[in-house]
Amino acid sequence: RQMLENDGRIEEYLPPVKEEGEYENLFLSKPLDRSRAFVKIQDGCNQFCSYCIIPYVRGRIRSRKIEDCLTEIERLGQEGISEIVLTGIHLSSYGLDFQNLSYEYASRKAETGEALLHLISEVGKIPGIQRIRLGSLEPRIITERFLAGLKEVEAICPHFHLSLQSGAEKTLKEMNRHYTKEDFKKAVEDIRRVYPMAAITTDVIVGFPGEREEDFQESLTFLKEISFYDLHVFKFSRRKGTKADEMKEQIPDNIKTARSKELLALALEDSKKFREKFLGKESSILIEEIREIEGKYYYTGFNKEYIRYILPVQDEPLTAFREDKEKQEERMALLGKEAIGSIRTVKGLELKGEMILAE
Repeated sequence: RQMLENDGRIEEYLPPVKEEGEYENLFLSKPLDRSRAFVKIQDGCNQFCSYCIIPYVRGRIRSRKIEDCLTEIERLGQEGISEIVLTGIHLSSYGLDFQNLSYEYASRKAETGEALLHLISEVGKIPGIQRIRLGSLEPRIITERFLAGLKEVEAICPHFHLSLQSGAEKTLKEMNRHYTKEDFKKAVEDIRRVYPMAAITTDVIVGFPGEREEDFQESLTFLKEISFYDLHVFKFSRRKGTKADEMKEQIPDNIKTARSKELLALALEDSKKFREKFLGKESSILIEEIREIEGKYYYTGFNKEYIRYILPVQDEPLTAFREDKEKQEERMALLGKEAIGSIRTVKGLELKGEMILAE
C-alpha cells in the first residue's frame, strides 16, 4: 500500500474489499508487562462508516475460535498475568460470523453479544485471571441481557468504551453510524443502573464534512449531558476511497483545531470530576510498576475503573531504600498483584493515596 499527502488529505491506493477468510491465529509470544495482556479475538468490520477505510483493508468480520482464545489466556494466566483486555476491530461482532449473521439482524433478534458473553464467562473461570477488561464496544450491544451476563462474571471491569463519534444526529447519520444519540444515551443509562460507578469513555470526531457550528454545539451539549470519564478527540482526516472524502463542505483545519481544544478542555474537567468520586474510598489496585516521583518511590497501578493510583512504597529516605536489596525484592514482588488503596488527593490525571492492604 502506498500513501502520500495531497491537499491536506492522506491518499491511499487500495485493493477492493478484502475477501473473507478465517481468523489469522497469532499468539502473543510475550506479555507487554507483568500484570496486563491484550488479546485480540476479532478482526475486520462490516459497518462501512463513511469516514473509515478499515473494511477495505482488513476485510469482513472474522472471529477467533473460542478454544484458541482460551488456550492463549490460560497460558498468560500461568505466566502471572492478572488482567486480560479483549480487543478487536469491531469487538461487538465477535462470533456472529460463526453463524453467518449480520450485526443488524442479530441486533433485531437480541443475539448480539451472545458469543462474546460466553467467551467472557469462560475467561472468568481461568485460574489467575483476576480482571477482564473490554475494548471498544458498539452502544447497540448494551442490553439488559448483556449487562446481566457481565454482572455474573466477578472479574469484569466496569469500564466501558462506547464509540460515539458525534453527539449530533445529522452528523451521526452522515457518518453512517447505525444508532441515534438517544440509543447511545439509553446504553449509558443502562450501564450506570447496573454499575453506578462505571467508567464510561468514548471517541469523538470533530470537523466531519458539513459539521455546522450548530451541529458542533449539539454534540458538545450531548457530551456534557453524558459526562464521560475520558474523551478521545480526533480531528477528521480524509481517506481516499471513503464516502466522506468525496463529501462537500470540508471543514478548515483551524476550525477543527478550535473545536478539538474545546472538547479536550471538557474532557479534563469531566475526568477530574469522575476521579474525585473515589476520594477517601478504598479500591482494589492492580500494581504495575514502581516509579520515582519527587524523591520518593511509589507503586502505580489501576483500579477496575481504569483510574491510575499512586501509592507510596516506603517512608524511609530514598537512599536507604536504594541500598536495601532485600526490601527492594520484597517491594518488587508486589508487581502484578492486587492491593487495597485509598485516595487522598487528585493531582492531574492521577490519584495520590495510601496503601491499606497488600496481597
